[in-house]
Amino acid sequence: MAAFLASVCLFCGARPGIDPDHAQIARDTGRMLADRQWRLVYGAGDIGLMGEAARAAQAAGGQTLGVIPAHLMRREQARQTVTTLIVTETMHERKKVMFTNYDAVVVLPGGAGTLDEFFEVLTWAQIGLHQKPIMLLDAGGFWQPLSALIDHVIAQGFAEPDLRNLFSTVPDVPALAEALNRRLPPHR
Repeated sequence: MAAFLASVCLFCGARPGIDPDHAQIARDTGRMLADRQWRLVYGAGDIGLMGEAARAAQAAGGQTLGVIPAHLMRREQARQTVTTLIVTETMHERKKVMFTNYDAVVVLPGGAGTLDEFFEVLTWAQIGLHQKPIMLLDAGGFWQPLSALIDHVIAQGFAEPDLRNLFSTVPDVPALAEALNRRLPPHR
């Protein structure tokens, strides 16, 4: 197996959403990761945006690590053809295994689970548990309401202004690739 520059975790929806552009962005992200020989770490589902990204990464020759709790195997239709599949007992264990296996986080559109994952790694960065890059792919302005909420939280005195420095927002997949190139560690 080839050495990877890094592993990138993708947090995104287990649903496709209503905008077909989101599925294309997921596919483009998966393909971009594979083209750069960065392993995709994700929630192991074969549905929604996460399924789109994983299929595209694998079709482009990329390596994939899927991590899924046993109780979601059927609901999220665990992708059986990932390079490595890890089945956990709980959601907390899933996030821990994912965290220990990636060097950067990319957040695509998603729902409550995606927000949970984003806020957990953001909180961990805020309290000094890691310095891994966290990037919101804001194609079409999807994450603008989230950015506004974070600005509101800061303005209301519930977080320091440097909370904004703990994540980056990029407009598209080429900008994401460029940002990851600047932030990821060298070959290991």
